[in-house]
Amino acid sequence: MHIILGAGGIVARELTKQLLALGQRVRLVSRSVQPQAGVETRTADLTDAAQTRAAVAGATTVYLVAGLPYRTEVWENDWPRVMRHTIDACRVAGARLVFFDNIYAYGRVAGPMTEATPFNPCSKKGEVRARVATQLLDAIKAGELQAMIARAPDFYGPGCRNSVYMLLVVDKLAAGGTARWPGRDDVPHSLIFTPDAGRAVALLGTSGTAWNQTWHLPVAAPALTGREFVALAAEVFGGPAKHGVLGRGMFRLAGWFNRDARESLELFYQCEEPYVFDAAKFNRAFAFTPTGYGEGLKQIAARRRANAY
Repeated sequence: MHIILGAGGIVARELTKQLLALGQRVRLVSRSVQPQAGVETRTADLTDAAQTRAAVAGATTVYLVAGLPYRTEVWENDWPRVMRHTIDACRVAGARLVFFDNIYAYGRVAGPMTEATPFNPCSKKGEVRARVATQLLDAIKAGELQAMIARAPDFYGPGCRNSVYMLLVVDKLAAGGTARWPGRDDVPHSLIFTPDAGRAVALLGTSGTAWNQTWHLPVAAPALTGREFVALAAEVFGGPAKHGVLGRGMFRLAGWFNRDARESLELFYQCEEPYVFDAAKFNRAFAFTPTGYGEGLKQIAARRRANAY
């Protein structure tokens, strides 16, 4: 039984598709989960130890892909508890754990980010992510469970509603409008295509040899600059490559009216400096060819035309 903790997000949806295609039994768990054909569903609050243990009972493999409200105080209070409860529940169940992580713990990085990049967070949310990733790494070293970290950069892809690059760039150009690229548009910025993320996590979770390691999930290379991505998207959607830049000042101003923008400001350095994510280890191990940016955008356009977006 493959159990996905945090069933409402785009990665959970893509992962579910891939696991079902591989013939796996799947249980989806979240605070509020809608019934779905072909899978079990269960409600649970992962900040509660007993509910987490009950949700994980019977698992062979658990995927922690949950998201918490994008508030620093919530992350500081709840993420360490969620990780501790998940580790303990997996240990009791004899299950293996895949933790889907972001890159906040790395902080500012000179050069490509790899699995060997040390944690050096320069934001409060990055400090939380470093803390919970270290919790899991320490549990692995202590022999508490078999587990791994699957790490990804920013998202784009069909149905990806919470990505700033979808909302401000792809969706604007698809509607014939003007894109707004966050930060500098002349530095490279890696993006992961969400169907690739789901497929890659499924490959890791069903592998017999990937455990007790950190893996960077596959992204197309080379990373495009904002200008290059906008030009490619405009070509795919058949309109002019109109875009402006949403700088730090405008982002700070938006924070006066939007809590999420205010909470994201401490991470705005990611939009102002090269953001290059290296997934060569995964690509070699699984003979995986990431979806190119042009092909990814074409798939998004096709889904929109079919009203299946």
